[in-house]
Amino acid sequence: MTGPKNLVRLEDIRKSFNRNTVLQGITLELNESEVISIIGGNGAGKSTLMKILTGIYQPDAGTIEINGERANHLDPNAAHERGIYLVPQEPLLFPNMTVEQNLTIGFRKNKHGVKEESLKLIKELGWNLDLNRMAATLSIAEQQQLEIIKGLLRKSKVLILDEPTSTLTFSETEALFRVIEQLKNSGVGIFYITHRLDEVFQISTHAVILRDGQVTLKGKIEEFTKDMLIQGLLPAGSETEYKNQFERRAAERTGEEPILKVENIVGDGFMNISFEVYKGEVVGLAGLVGAGRTEIAEAIYGINRIQSGKVYLDGQDITHFSINETVNSGLAYIPEDRFLHGIFSIGSVRHNITAQLIKRHGFFTKKKAEEQAAIQYIDRLKIKVNSQDDEIKSLSGGNQQKTVIARALSMNPKLIIMDEPTRGIDAAARGDIYSIISELKSHGFSILLISSDLEEIERISDRIYAVYQGTCSVCLSLDEINAANVMKAAFGTYKGSDGAYG
Repeated sequence: MTGPKNLVRLEDIRKSFNRNTVLQGITLELNESEVISIIGGNGAGKSTLMKILTGIYQPDAGTIEINGERANHLDPNAAHERGIYLVPQEPLLFPNMTVEQNLTIGFRKNKHGVKEESLKLIKELGWNLDLNRMAATLSIAEQQQLEIIKGLLRKSKVLILDEPTSTLTFSETEALFRVIEQLKNSGVGIFYITHRLDEVFQISTHAVILRDGQVTLKGKIEEFTKDMLIQGLLPAGSETEYKNQFERRAAERTGEEPILKVENIVGDGFMNISFEVYKGEVVGLAGLVGAGRTEIAEAIYGINRIQSGKVYLDGQDITHFSINETVNSGLAYIPEDRFLHGIFSIGSVRHNITAQLIKRHGFFTKKKAEEQAAIQYIDRLKIKVNSQDDEIKSLSGGNQQKTVIARALSMNPKLIIMDEPTRGIDAAARGDIYSIISELKSHGFSILLISSDLEEIERISDRIYAVYQGTCSVCLSLDEINAANVMKAAFGTYKGSDGAYG
């Protein structure tokens, strides 16, 4: 009796970008009717591996077999022809086309049949997608639904789902899981990338843990517990405290008023959030992608509306302040996406550093004062430039990020929210950012740090609030902070000293 048919075999796959090694010899197989959940932190190599399988990237070394045949120089068209389809985490739609046009594009024949099949799928899933709507009017969740249907329409034998439930409601997620079960029963193989361990045990036949471009754990799902998977995610030697500790402190609170006080706030993507930040400390908001951390930060800053609850900055109620009022009250925000929201890409380094000063004091700010401010922060933060008139887009990612920090500091804030401050920058620049944070602390600045890099947040924070599925699930004090506790808190499995879940 023969076993299930092998759909994909990846053997010793390696990939580097410049000097950054992303994949260090990955070997993985997918058979018919298997759902393999791939779990790993940011930078583990999950998306890179899947982009190699779909022909978006070429491996530096290793072999790919699809349906038992060697696949050399795979490209996206060849991958589609071989029955492989990736449903991306970030939807890739044509905004000025209708839902129907987005679904039928690429099908050369029988577009009416594709339309009928689309309507059937939408009905089976219980989703509310109007084929006549423009894609630009869809919510993120609806865009994700559209991408999933595009994959199902192509009758793919290998379906890759990258964080497919990150924007779906509970009922929408349950509907998707029913479809996955149907696909599994029909012989489709699925790679399922997720951070949500409950989902892993609900739909998977197998689990794979990636860490630093290597497989640290793999096997049938019944062989694992949630704690075993979390252990596989932890860095080597993480049972002990982080070596080379960041300068951290457990501050004395007697009689001290917090710089930032958040009381039971509710908004889109989060509910009942309460925490405090004191002078000269770094408070971490840990959590997985989609947990609600950025939504909390944006609401505090005034980008999004707070539906209920209160936010106080140095005793002042700023709950419903506009962004300008928030900035003037002493709160600075360094956004997660510096390219989209952090920098003026066609502006100079000087303009990017002094933009807030100009906004506060007007366009008649003297050029000499502007130049002096730019020089001060270029020197202070060691921003590598030939001239302060260099276009910011000519700088490395690390130096761009330092420029964004410089602009925040130019307003002399009471507290800085840093959302993923080391995202997309190299190790040397990362060390520079840590040094800047350390210096800011020593000068009495307060920092609310958001990071999905759990090692980073463990290393830097004086206290950590873990955000899990939109709520603050637990607070870790300085003596409770270690890699294992932070990881468990982020996944919602941390037990406090009383044995209760956080």
